[in-house]
Amino acid sequence: MSEIALEARRLFKVFGRNPNQAVRRLKAGESRTAVADTGTAAVIDASFTVNRGEIFVIMGLSGSGKSTIIRMLNGLHEATDGSVVVNGDPITGIPAGRLREIRRDRISMVFQHFALLPHRTVAANVAYPLELKGVGKAERLAKAAEILELVGLAGLGDKLPSELSGGMQQRVGIARALAADTDILLMDEAFSALDPLIRREMQEQLLELQEKFQKTIVFITHDLNEAMFLGDRIAVMRDGRIVQIGTPEDILTDPANDYVEQFVQDVDRARVLTAGNVMDRPRPVVSDTAGPRTALRQMRDAFMSATYVVGRDRTLLGIVTDRDAVKLVRKGIATLDSILKPVPQSVSEDEVLMNLFVPAVESPLPLAVVDAAGRLTGVMPRITLLAALGPGPGATGELTLPLLPMPQAEIDAVLDDGWTADPAAATTGEVR
Repeated sequence: MSEIALEARRLFKVFGRNPNQAVRRLKAGESRTAVADTGTAAVIDASFTVNRGEIFVIMGLSGSGKSTIIRMLNGLHEATDGSVVVNGDPITGIPAGRLREIRRDRISMVFQHFALLPHRTVAANVAYPLELKGVGKAERLAKAAEILELVGLAGLGDKLPSELSGGMQQRVGIARALAADTDILLMDEAFSALDPLIRREMQEQLLELQEKFQKTIVFITHDLNEAMFLGDRIAVMRDGRIVQIGTPEDILTDPANDYVEQFVQDVDRARVLTAGNVMDRPRPVVSDTAGPRTALRQMRDAFMSATYVVGRDRTLLGIVTDRDAVKLVRKGIATLDSILKPVPQSVSEDEVLMNLFVPAVESPLPLAVVDAAGRLTGVMPRITLLAALGPGPGATGELTLPLLPMPQAEIDAVLDDGWTADPAAATTGEVR
């Protein structure tokens, strides 16, 4: 069971003349519009947990409440109602001094417009959190240099922020957050001010840094493709409320309502869905203890020219073709060992669909999908790959490549010619 690093419990935030009255009316079932005379309800009854080491993305359109909620997570906005718990300790309703300690020691933040100190060097900006903790100058600058190298800014510590590009400045912001060495990192639209190519580069670098540091990250964005690329889980907000929480695959394939469905309809599915999300049941497949007749029957029933061969634990061992199996039957050989060939292409369950097109075209069989232990868990026919990307021109079976199996009559003739069941299979039901 995952350890919870951060938890929001029934959070409300209302800006206006009478926020507490607005909360009472909202809890009684009145709408956001109905309570507008008492205040603007920015966040309404929001609850979620963030697991340690997780990237939790909160996304929504402008005005949905996502930026307000992230500022409530570190106390920049005081909750009108509800509570925030960090590592088991509540941060709502606590003295200001204690809140400052928590921000310094447990929670860092990266802002959309960098928020760098303009008259300090890059190294001094990165070292600033360590300065607040009382770390000596030599030690904090050495740490800053180390982290600047990690984010691709080695040798730029003496520059001023104004001398760097936008992407570089945001790297400084991330480096500063990493230097603080807090468990939790809040990122509010951190990449939205960047050009598209730089933005994608920063997203990829964030994932690389996360692989190394395993921070707990809450990331705010209005960009669905960014949310799908970064998030382990995603919370979708609308009009102050969280309308769905789930993995990117959950959000994309099982939207909670019409709003979420419309929101995700233009997402780049090829970058989100994985082989494991859309694979078919593996067939044809035979055990390595099976004989050529069994292999031929599997291929004939599946209208395929080859079959996968697996071990007892379903480890993928190789393939055999119909032509080779026919030769064994005619020679009276009862095992497949002599004709077992290497698997031409296999992919991991976690591989995204955009990386499967070339392997799918090159594979003579539906693409083999394996788990981390090399066990065959499914197959990816070309038509399944195309269908998973949604309807569109050419998304039909006409785009699949023919496999050119032996004529069925020829296989039938081999199987029917003097065929008998293996006596040893009589008790197991296996046909060889």
